[in-house]
Amino acid sequence: MMWRLARLRRALRLTPLVIAAAALGACALKPGTHASDLGLTTGSVAVAAAPVEPAKPLDEVKDDLTLGKEHFRATNYGLAELHFRRAVESSGEAEAWLGLAATYDQLKRFELADRAYREVLKRTGPTPELLNNRGYSYLLRGDLRRASQDLSAAAGKAPDSERIRNNIKALDSRARRRA
Repeated sequence: MMWRLARLRRALRLTPLVIAAAALGACALKPGTHASDLGLTTGSVAVAAAPVEPAKPLDEVKDDLTLGKEHFRATNYGLAELHFRRAVESSGEAEAWLGLAATYDQLKRFELADRAYREVLKRTGPTPELLNNRGYSYLLRGDLRRASQDLSAAAGKAPDSERIRNNIKALDSRARRRA
């Protein structure tokens, strides 16, 4: 007999919560919406289905190479490294390797940058972009002799490149400070 009273008391304590939940659930329905529209079954809770986002058009889907470039420009080098590494693993493109090398330079992981630059060199040869980036890498490390060699070679191949000229100016100012 005592256990029946205890069960009844517990049930009575929960009754206001059940009534409040039912009232709130009924308020959540928009006028003209029926419970059957929500796909309710016996014993289910009245929860509207989450709206499904439409699929992105194919031109908005970005590959890892594009995402790596965007994160690099935004100075999010950790995320840039992740996406460039994925691009390298999936496609092995020289552009992805070059982005990965530049990202490693910014993260001060120069041994990994050297490995990536070697891969680019195998795939493309000594392009002005490769020589410029590798020269800048040597500049970051303080190896002014090697930086000068690569940046001079890059300037010889692409004399109109403003990027290469800017890196040579940075090299010259660094060399003057050392002297």
